[in-house]
Amino acid sequence: MTSPMTSHSARRPDGPHAGVLAIVTLALTIAGVIASIALGAGQTIPSPLGSTASVAQYYLSHPEAAVVNGFLVFGSAVPLGIFAATVYARMLRLGIRVPGPGIGYFGGIAASVMVGSAGLVTWVIGQPISGQSTATIHTLAYLGYALGGVGFVTGIGLLIAGIAVPALILGLFPRWLAWIGLAIALISEVSFVSMLVPAFSFTLPIGRFAGLLWLIAAGFLLPRNRHDIAGADRREEPANASA
Repeated sequence: MTSPMTSHSARRPDGPHAGVLAIVTLALTIAGVIASIALGAGQTIPSPLGSTASVAQYYLSHPEAAVVNGFLVFGSAVPLGIFAATVYARMLRLGIRVPGPGIGYFGGIAASVMVGSAGLVTWVIGQPISGQSTATIHTLAYLGYALGGVGFVTGIGLLIAGIAVPALILGLFPRWLAWIGLAIALISEVSFVSMLVPAFSFTLPIGRFAGLLWLIAAGFLLPRNRHDIAGADRREEPANASA
């Protein structure tokens, strides 16, 4: 007969589906890009690396693009934060008592806060404030770029690494997927070099979009309990080893 404790454990809520949360995050991110193009006369929100005049001109000519983009980008931060919390709880349930899940949780929350803040800054730029100077607009654009670029990508790199390393060691999902995750995480962490060397800015879209795609795959493949891991009984010791 199944004990009450065992029965309760089997029915214990697992939280929102991690894969679905990652899909929502990516969908809102892409929707923000599409909205900025649709409302910006076919132009995407310009990089602040351009001239002050060109950056300010875009925002002054298409404030609605900034408002809607900021709204959607801020919205993407919510499911990302829930994803980080859900995966952290899942990995603890799997018996993974190493720094990886904690590092991933920190990275996910950091990425969520950073991209949410970037969305708010972009939303602010699009507000109908009379007498805005071009210098102020450009400064805010740089702030949004820093938060939603380097800040977000560095955080998501830690989130991916925190999942990929235990997955690689314990065989939580295919090894090739774990190795791809580690490669994306490395590129994401290197992105901070773009703060000094703008040529490294190519790492930002890789970390953002490839990173979110990887999280979708991981969210669907990550086991829900130890019984779903092949050979789990033989890996009890590695689960409690340092990684």
